[in-house]
Amino acid sequence: MKAMSLSIRLFGTACLGLVLSSCHSSDATSSAPALETQNTLTQPLSVQSPSKVMTPDWGIAATLTAMGYPPVAIGDKPFYKEWVGKPIIPATTYDVGTRYQPNPEMFSQLDLDVVIDTGFYEHLRPMYGDLPIHSIELSSLNRVAKWEDFIEPTLELGRSIRQPQAAQHYLDQSKNQITQAGHTFHTRYPHIKKLAVVQFADTNNLRMFSYNSLFQPALNAMGLELVAFADGNQWGFAPIMLGDLAQLDDDTCLVVVEPIGDLLKLELESSLVWQRLGYSFEDDPKSVDKGRCLTLLPATWNNSGVASMNVLADRLMNATLVGNTDL
Repeated sequence: MKAMSLSIRLFGTACLGLVLSSCHSSDATSSAPALETQNTLTQPLSVQSPSKVMTPDWGIAATLTAMGYPPVAIGDKPFYKEWVGKPIIPATTYDVGTRYQPNPEMFSQLDLDVVIDTGFYEHLRPMYGDLPIHSIELSSLNRVAKWEDFIEPTLELGRSIRQPQAAQHYLDQSKNQITQAGHTFHTRYPHIKKLAVVQFADTNNLRMFSYNSLFQPALNAMGLELVAFADGNQWGFAPIMLGDLAQLDDDTCLVVVEPIGDLLKLELESSLVWQRLGYSFEDDPKSVDKGRCLTLLPATWNNSGVASMNVLADRLMNATLVGNTDL
């Protein structure tokens, strides 16, 4: 009888263990977000449910999405695709109007746990009522940005949504991904070492991204050198004129970041200054004079921290360089 009683107790304990294990597995799975594999990195599941976030800031939205925990709502969602591109914001994320002045009525209907913003959106905080507010700057305060400048803001973002392990995992995978992208780029273009990154406002006015932008640590991790003429402003760029590009050495490849319209391209191609500089968006394999090295990158936002570095590295790894790449 004692042996039978012991067997019954052991059997009951085993069944209870299986039930608890099943419940724990179900909870962990239900709390994990649906990942967009083309835009996010995998991370260990957390048993704690992530916070439901609204953010007016594209950079924070991009980083949260890249970590696998997209926000419930953002501002200017239709324009995010044009200016930021990736990671892609899911269709389930609400658009609450403009980033600088969201729609209060729409905002009031959202079920939220926290608002995450930057100092740029401080004027909106009275609208949030009793909701907790976390202000996180995904940028560098140094004259020359370093990878280390973006570690703590990313970890803080993870803590703000109750997913600190996911943030650390995202940082680790990102650094490895960017480094590997650099290896691929060097394999494709072994002679390219220096890049100047610009964005066109019109045919004569450009933004040149400087050493305090995230392009600096991203290119550094890829084994490349960023070239700039001046220190950047708080957004990491300095305004220049088209003719200023003549200051670039022949061994520097020009990276033009979209958006840039077809009309602007046509105007540039017919510009005597652009022609004199030796650049062209079209590559003519029959031409003896290949022109200067140039590549056009899809939209890459400069204010999304590590998320932007990942996108930039991926863009450059797959970029097609035209002109003289045998520098």
